[in-house]
Amino acid sequence: QVQLVESGGGVVQTGGSLRLSCAASGSIFSINFMGWYRQAPGKQRELVAAIGSGGTTNYADSVKGRFTISRDNAKNTVYLQMNSLKPEDTAVYYCRLITGHNYWGQGTQVTVSS
Repeated sequence: QVQLVESGGGVVQTGGSLRLSCAASGSIFSINFMGWYRQAPGKQRELVAAIGSGGTTNYADSVKGRFTISRDNAKNTVYLQMNSLKPEDTAVYYCRLITGHNYWGQGTQVTVSS
């Protein structure tokens, strides 16, 4: 079993920054995919950023140039550095890990005030 623990959410003003972390623990043999998704009230969950096993990254158009995803393989941890935050970035952010099975974190709230 794999557990994902997210941290780093909070309340920030427009233009501010936050850094989310997602630490994976348990029976992890190889990681195929780690990513961040978000879900705002009344909206579907959407991909924000992802990083593959080879380090290839992918971003939603709405966050390109503002958010950066990175990973520490030794710690099985993925990060999301969020800069120049906007009110429309307000959502619950979820970490996802694929190791052959699909795992989700519990979510962390990010609120950007105008």
